[in-house]
Amino acid sequence: MTGSATPEPRLRRSVAATVVGNFVEYFDWLAYGLFAPLFAAQFFPAADPVTSLLGAFAVFAAGMLFRPLGGVLFGRLADRRGRRPALLLSIALMAAGSTLIGIAPTYEQIGVFAALLLLLARAAQGLSSGGEWPAAVTYLMEMAAENRKCFYGGLFSMTASAGAFLAALLGGGLSDLLGPAAMTEWGWRVPFLLGGVFGVVLLLARNRLAETAVFEREVRPRPARGSFRKVLVEYRRQVLLTVLFVAGLTTVIGTWSTVVPAIGHRIAPPGTMFWAVVVVNLISMATMPFLGRLADRIGERRFLTAVTLVFLVAGPFAYLGMTPDLAVLTAAYGSGVLYMGCVTAVMPKMLAAVFPPEVRGLGIGLPHGLTTAILGGLTPSVATYLDGRGLSGWYIAGVMATVLLGWLAAVVATRRPATAPPAPAPRRREPAGLAG
Repeated sequence: MTGSATPEPRLRRSVAATVVGNFVEYFDWLAYGLFAPLFAAQFFPAADPVTSLLGAFAVFAAGMLFRPLGGVLFGRLADRRGRRPALLLSIALMAAGSTLIGIAPTYEQIGVFAALLLLLARAAQGLSSGGEWPAAVTYLMEMAAENRKCFYGGLFSMTASAGAFLAALLGGGLSDLLGPAAMTEWGWRVPFLLGGVFGVVLLLARNRLAETAVFEREVRPRPARGSFRKVLVEYRRQVLLTVLFVAGLTTVIGTWSTVVPAIGHRIAPPGTMFWAVVVVNLISMATMPFLGRLADRIGERRFLTAVTLVFLVAGPFAYLGMTPDLAVLTAAYGSGVLYMGCVTAVMPKMLAAVFPPEVRGLGIGLPHGLTTAILGGLTPSVATYLDGRGLSGWYIAGVMATVLLGWLAAVVATRRPATAPPAPAPRRREPAGLAG
């Protein structure tokens, strides 16, 4: 059941307070990728800039390893105590991690402890990211009417683009205003401090959220809610399909949100990549809600298939054909952002249908967090390593293979809806597959 009976004013407030968390997460995510070339040497001093950047990306990867733990903790919290408490705690951690990066001393000031503080901040953000998106998806899909779920998924995409847009706009504006020296010295701290402020404001807004009717009616009365055994044993097929589906999107996010901007910074004049990101995300913000409505109209499976096939052709050319020209960088970055936005529009509805309400938070959070930790965390380091050895073609071929595998997992799940095994309780629930 959905929250279609929710009064419209309350629904709008709930949607806004939920999807804006995606804005904060992507603002922090892209800020790290965009500004890492500027602050890497302050935490990981080295004669070779690539070596310093690898150190910054290693911390990025280590922080991502906390995402599975966040998915488990927040997913179980969402199933045991409610969707609202999970949303409140996740955004509090996100704000704390961003603020810590913004105020962290450098290597010159406290030595190796600077890198440890950066790691601690990324760990907090990793825990938060691991639980934020699954909790938000669960909450929003339980509030939304059936014929508007992809539209609300499009709002997730729009707010993600808004976060990236603001991070890039801030980067471009600060670069022009402060110049390279000041940006390297202290200007890179501004977006992280701003991310902390965003988190606090959103925490106050979420404090007014009401719990979903689905949780109160169908989940809270169940003693086995948030059961690890139910997720890992009875729904292991659904877990595997979720891992494969999320893997395709995660490799693209890791590449186009972090690696592509870093390459653009390296090959183009200062500030050029910032403006390419600004233009692309401005377009994405304007189009994603409409694409979500289109997915609601034609069906998420058909929509996902069309988007994936186009990206499998356009993605490699875009990645391998980057030049210092602003138009080329915009097209290259835009190809990945469009794919990410379209998949994000349909993924919430698909994943929310995989697990029944009593294990939905944990069922989504565990495989989603594990997959994004392994692939999302390692992607920047692997790409940087292979690019330095002239193996970019092999890297992007691996990304496309993962995208294809994720799409195939969605197709298989749609054609063969997952069914629940016999339950010991008298009442029996048949979970849906990834059907639209």
